[in-house]
Amino acid sequence: MPIWLVTIFEILKFTIPSLIMFWAVQSLFKQFLQGQQQMRLMEIKQQQSGTTLPLRLQAYERLSLFCERISIPNLVMRLRTEGMQSGALRVALMMAIQQEFEHNLTQQVYVSAQLWEIIKLSRMDTVNVVTSVAEGIDPKSDAKELIAALFTTIETREGSPLLTAQAAIKKEAGLLFG
Repeated sequence: MPIWLVTIFEILKFTIPSLIMFWAVQSLFKQFLQGQQQMRLMEIKQQQSGTTLPLRLQAYERLSLFCERISIPNLVMRLRTEGMQSGALRVALMMAIQQEFEHNLTQQVYVSAQLWEIIKLSRMDTVNVVTSVAEGIDPKSDAKELIAALFTTIETREGSPLLTAQAAIKKEAGLLFG
């Protein structure tokens, strides 16, 4: 056997096991680093969850309260005063709905886009009910006339967007706990 062939076999005898060992160490090291990265990501998620979970729960609570506060019976109880005219009550109702919405506008950051759309639709529905009912009432008449018409409209409607919104809030909040 020629000497150069023996030299190549000697080199291969040391090189091949070294390459196999290098590949094995590299694979193990890569798996170790991936495991470490996954552990860090889980720690970060846990820290974020500890911070954002209370904020999300608070957002659901506030949006639920928003739905309660803009329901027409609750608005009327809060805003109506003795001797108030229908036109003044209409303006007060519209302002209160807008103020409540603006007060809770930032909560959209903590809830899903779909839930936020439901909240906006329920608000718009309430505004539309007040507007459409008030258009048929003389603004100078007693507010009792507008209130009676609003309550009649609410009682005869099928379903309520505010109740739908509250159900959606409960459902989404429930998803946080599995």
